[in-house]
Amino acid sequence: MGSRRATKARVITLSVDERAYLDRLVRRRKVGRGDAQRAEIVLLAADGLNNCAIAAKIGVTRQTVRTWRERFAKHRLDGLCDEPRCGAPRKIGDDQVEAIVVKTLEEKPTGATHWSTRDMAKASGVSASSVQRIWRAFSLQPHRTETFKLSPIHSSSRRCATSSGSISIRPTRRW
Repeated sequence: MGSRRATKARVITLSVDERAYLDRLVRRRKVGRGDAQRAEIVLLAADGLNNCAIAAKIGVTRQTVRTWRERFAKHRLDGLCDEPRCGAPRKIGDDQVEAIVVKTLEEKPTGATHWSTRDMAKASGVSASSVQRIWRAFSLQPHRTETFKLSPIHSSSRRCATSSGSISIRPTRRW
């Protein structure tokens, strides 16, 4: 059996600005749980606690504490950010996403009052689920309009729909 040699944890010393920033991060209400947890790990490490004590106090593994202690020692505050995750890269480029958003907002399909996901998918050459993800990311709801429209199907009766809000050009979340 090979013996594992325990490595000594890196000593963390914080500047006044770094400590103030990490304290604000831990106390802030609208911050991700992971970000606050990393900041707390670094603060406790700077106070001289060992990895086992920090892990027990925060409720994470020693490996997690060691990882964030090492990243902070190497990269300082920049090391506390998440690294890119694995996964397949996007197959739909930004130019194609922009074209779908512009087409949704500025054009009307022939013979209909608004775009459906299937119609837009056919017109743009992507899947219907991709259109749904793009519309959701940009908070687009083509079936809700801001003005009254006459339905071409029932020309004798008037149908109208009102919008509950304006359409944002920026995505509200990642798609």
